[in-house]
Amino acid sequence: MSENLLSGIDHLGPAKVVELYNPKSGLQAMVVIDNIAAGPAIGGIRMAPDVTANEVLRLARAMTLKNAAAGLAHGGGKAIIQADHHQLTMEGKENLIRSFALAIKDLQEYIPGPDMGTDEHCMAWIQDEISRSVGLPREIGGIPLDEIGATGIGLLAAAQTAYDFLGLNLKGAKVAVQGFGAVGKHAARLLVEKGALIVAVADSQGTIYNDEGLEVSQLIDLKNARKSVIDYSGGKTGNLQEIISIPCDIWIPAARPDIIDENNVNLLNTKLIIQGANIPVTEKAEEILFARGIHIIPDFIANAGGVICAAVEFHGGTEQNAIDTIIEKISHNTREVLKKATAENILPRMAANKIAELRLLKAMQFRR
Repeated sequence: MSENLLSGIDHLGPAKVVELYNPKSGLQAMVVIDNIAAGPAIGGIRMAPDVTANEVLRLARAMTLKNAAAGLAHGGGKAIIQADHHQLTMEGKENLIRSFALAIKDLQEYIPGPDMGTDEHCMAWIQDEISRSVGLPREIGGIPLDEIGATGIGLLAAAQTAYDFLGLNLKGAKVAVQGFGAVGKHAARLLVEKGALIVAVADSQGTIYNDEGLEVSQLIDLKNARKSVIDYSGGKTGNLQEIISIPCDIWIPAARPDIIDENNVNLLNTKLIIQGANIPVTEKAEEILFARGIHIIPDFIANAGGVICAAVEFHGGTEQNAIDTIIEKISHNTREVLKKATAENILPRMAANKIAELRLLKAMQFRR
């Protein structure tokens, strides 16, 4: 996993990069604590076999900006456990997570939460070992962010606010969701409740499409049954890449980083992109989209619902507190980003970075 990390260092961080190994348990992991000026870093644990150190650095920075933009008393971090969670037994996964928890026991400035490949059960194991995690099961006092769809709630707030800003009506808007997991399925469900039409979704097996709309409840049932969206009978199936070119009004990437780059960006046929995943569009691709007049709500603005929920939980708030805070903060930040981007004729990400970095630099002034 080791790489030359010097290119990832700047005036904001990272504060600490730690590689973790345990030959007995098979643990191979990395934690990046990017910035703790506003408080201890909150960031998810991603379990995947192919994540690079540079990607962890970028994800940790996204968390720093996300937490700063949301006005949370927390910095940003990210962890990666190099393993394929699909190939692990439950016992094997628990052993690996508990080994990771013990390895980060003394990293008091890092508070782990769930991310791709980990969930509230994993957080419960960590809590049992070191009494420091967020996104816990309801049964032990947590607010299960995946269960309530915290990130999806935030994506809906971003979409509603952006559509209001653009003078459009969300009812009848056609939506495509790339990645139909914990984030994508809740975003789709909530958008349908507001009158939007889900015309395409994709998971790791492929794409399903119907211009007249898909039954989201049936798609969720398939995923809960550990099947693929392509097993849905009411649409046309396609490969993984087909989701990119399907015409829609709102396109939501909710899977892996760098799904859209300069090689495929011109395939997109949409008005608005709400970034549900972290860093799903490369910098160059965002510039191309901006030139085409396609509006983007950046990841650390739109998908902050999960970490806002985690922060509310960490500070003793209720589930309703979390939902209200998610809607309030993401709606406000989406509006501010679009106003600034429009007024200064700059990329929305640039506008979002300015807002977040200003808050972060003010917090850093209070530190030695």
